[in-house]
Amino acid sequence: MIQSVRRFATGAAVLLAGLAVPAAFAQASTWTIDPAHSGVEFSIKHLGVSTVRGSFSGVTGTVVWDDKNVGASHVEAVIDAKTVNTGQEKRDEHLKSPDFFDVNQYPTLTFKSTSVKRNGDGKLQIVGDLKLGGQTKPVTLDVDGPAAPQKGMGGKLVSGFSAVGTIKRSDFNFGQKYGAPTLGDEVRFTIDLEVAKQ
Repeated sequence: MIQSVRRFATGAAVLLAGLAVPAAFAQASTWTIDPAHSGVEFSIKHLGVSTVRGSFSGVTGTVVWDDKNVGASHVEAVIDAKTVNTGQEKRDEHLKSPDFFDVNQYPTLTFKSTSVKRNGDGKLQIVGDLKLGGQTKPVTLDVDGPAAPQKGMGGKLVSGFSAVGTIKRSDFNFGQKYGAPTLGDEVRFTIDLEVAKQ
């Protein structure tokens, strides 16, 4: 009987340990975005009949994560506009011109969160200010994460987030020489971040 009770207690302890918040997230912690394993992908309609896709690399920034008080979490990210890539060199050069990103005047896009909360489905919703081409507007991101921390190269703990959202070019006065039907107003995007604990 005593042995059965001990086995039950041991099993319960193991189960509770598995359900516990990972130690890396048990308190507020700061994580650095890894630009080598992070990026942004986007898509936009062309002439209303096809979808053009592209990406940005060179994402940097920090994530402050507080699992006990998610609302105290914070994200800041910087995207290198010069890394825009749609697979067509001439189109990419045009996107870097003053008609669109104007990378000489605005070399980066920035995002700073203003609120972080959990949705009913357990996912995160992050609202923040996106600065694009000199215009700053609020955007909403639906986020999966954080992923359970793993040991990366060098022994550092790493985790990850994946976010999706939509912006309207008209909100940012972006590329207005090319309105509908040449280019759609909505730009959909996915952000994938790998972060390392500081």
